[in-house]
Amino acid sequence: MDKILVQGGRRLEGEVAVGGSKNAALPILISALLTAEPCSYHGIPDLMDIHTALRLLSGLGVRVEKEGASAGGVGQITLQADHMNKMEASYDLVKTMRASFLVLGPLL
Repeated sequence: MDKILVQGGRRLEGEVAVGGSKNAALPILISALLTAEPCSYHGIPDLMDIHTALRLLSGLGVRVEKEGASAGGVGQITLQADHMNKMEASYDLVKTMRASFLVLGPLL
């Protein structure tokens, strides 16, 4: 397909909000472990794996702040790993999410 042809009596205009992808959001959230600076994220989908990842990060001592949920998303998330106090993730959280292996690299 080379093009999409839209026919109609009115010109299309406006904005479309595209939801975030879990497969992209999880590594991006975990990357906050690589810096002590605050990291803010928007458009993160409201999914169980996202909430599990945030609990896992919080358990490692990462400050997790959430502001205003949006349609289909968790709103703005700010993570700051400047006071991490643990280097071992809770097995109860790790066993519920395949993407939990992503914390291994930053913890080394």
